[in-house]
Amino acid sequence: MAEHVKAVVMPSEGELPSSLVQRDDGVYFRADATGAACQAAVNQVFLSNGYFSGLDYAVFIRVLYDAGAELPAALKGQELVRFADTVLPFHAQRRELYKSVRIINGEAEYYFEPVFFTVPDMPPTPARLNFDEFVADMWVKGIRFGIDAPAVKATIAGGRVTRLIAARRLNATPGRDAVIVEVAQNIHRSNAPREMANGRFDLHTFQNRFPQMPPHVRLLRKVPRVPGIRGYELSGIPLEPPQPRDVDLAAMAGPGTAVEEANGVEFLVSTTEGFLSIDGSKRVSIGPKIVSREGVSVRTTGNLQLTGEYEEFGEVQEQRSVDGGNITIHGDVFGNINSRGGVISLRRNLMSGTAANADGDIEVKGVASASVVQTRKGTVTLGRAESCVITGTRVVIGEASNCEIMADEVEIKTAEGCAIAARRIAIGRAGPRRQIEMLLFPLVPDTSKYDKNIAELEEKAARHAAAAAKVKSEIDAITNEPDVRNYLTLATRVRKQEVVLTPEQLALFQKMAVQVGPALRTVGKLSLGVKEAQAEQAKVQELAAQVRQRKREVAGQGMCKVDMVTGDTVVRTMEYNPDHGAAYDQPAKDIKARLRAATHRTAPVFSGSAGMVDWSSAGLPAPASS
Repeated sequence: MAEHVKAVVMPSEGELPSSLVQRDDGVYFRADATGAACQAAVNQVFLSNGYFSGLDYAVFIRVLYDAGAELPAALKGQELVRFADTVLPFHAQRRELYKSVRIINGEAEYYFEPVFFTVPDMPPTPARLNFDEFVADMWVKGIRFGIDAPAVKATIAGGRVTRLIAARRLNATPGRDAVIVEVAQNIHRSNAPREMANGRFDLHTFQNRFPQMPPHVRLLRKVPRVPGIRGYELSGIPLEPPQPRDVDLAAMAGPGTAVEEANGVEFLVSTTEGFLSIDGSKRVSIGPKIVSREGVSVRTTGNLQLTGEYEEFGEVQEQRSVDGGNITIHGDVFGNINSRGGVISLRRNLMSGTAANADGDIEVKGVASASVVQTRKGTVTLGRAESCVITGTRVVIGEASNCEIMADEVEIKTAEGCAIAARRIAIGRAGPRRQIEMLLFPLVPDTSKYDKNIAELEEKAARHAAAAAKVKSEIDAITNEPDVRNYLTLATRVRKQEVVLTPEQLALFQKMAVQVGPALRTVGKLSLGVKEAQAEQAKVQELAAQVRQRKREVAGQGMCKVDMVTGDTVVRTMEYNPDHGAAYDQPAKDIKARLRAATHRTAPVFSGSAGMVDWSSAGLPAPASS
């Protein structure tokens, strides 16, 4: 390949640096040159008032910094890597077309607008920017990495006037620490009392029983650490990611276990048959056999703390708790069921107990009585509920009496003596229970902060509009002066070739240009002020539109509908702050106190003992009392 290589002459410095090669078909990097050598060579070209024409920026950045898209398959493994067509001089007159760049928080902002060549005693001549020159100019100004080539090229090609984030810093990507993952299922079980944070033992809670393990079973697997990916500042300075942490699987091998390696992966395996236990130092051992299948009680299991799914065919006794995920109980539940996710499915009854799910649904096939049923994110489905506190994203009940319910959406066939608050309420029949009236509270979000923000933005936009109008009036005053107006009219006709000037007329025309030159330069400066004010106005108006959209999203559409009112029923709106999260995500005692409060600040939208309710926050008329 060497016989095809020839030296080229740089615009002002002589031959290209050794890391670069120019041939008839383009400019190349030597594949055996280091990234630092290539950066130094590029720097020499740019500082020598040259630039690379026909630059492939993706290949350029990949070779210099080993970042961005991979090299095309055709360039991999080659002795020379082509990245440009040729090296051209970057003339001072062209360089003056490029402005300074503003750098904030790792982002370089550039203001693109029409550019002109300026010749003394002559009107400005329109010019166009060039992406290859832009890269060279930014390099000299310290932007040596991260140019958004597609966006800059599109902006230059379209001739748009805009402020553009032309380059961005590439943050380092953190690596991944080495971790230990479980391979075998159900390995966390122990009958020992659970040790609490204060050093005492909870005699009501075991460390969970564990299944029998046969020999030569993989229990744990080490996932090796993965190094991070280097980032770069706009200046090309590298940003190194933190070093991931490592773990020692051998330190976890206790009696009955050993570390084996297969295909480069480390496993902790059982070497004997037995049941698994984990001591305080996290050493894993194989121990004696323990089995229990008699429900959840003090005698059998104590309180259960599970890492996976759990299914119990016996009862859960009073004051016992089951913590886990995807919990199914076939017997009656008198204790507490807590799930971190999945579904809590109680196939019989929940009596004086609790069912709480952090992220998932809850269903009770039988009766829920004097209990608390709460999910932060999910649907609660009950056949019948009596004297319960119920919260969730959506609540669906067949029959409810004397319950406090709070959710985003509530659907009940028959409700008696309940206090219910939700964004959307739909009830078939509603009425009191004995001396307890029926209370319904359609939830209405507080959007006052959005109204305040919109008003402030509209006032700010008006100030920018007034500033633009003021400057525009100054421009009009200058351009309406006879000499300036005559020159501009004649210049327009000459530019459109409506008038052809004789040599004598051309001399007079040039003299006019000199006379009105100061005024035109003033107009140019004022025009920039108008554009800036109008751009700020547009930006503020866009922010106001975003706030309005956010307000509409938060407000949504609330409704309260009761097909048949069968006794004393009161409907009044209840305001809540959406910034504090879901309105129903509160402790049960707070839900009950809020819904059963003796006084409420809002006037009822319905109060009666018969008829129907059909209220909507979208402007539907409130129902009349019957």
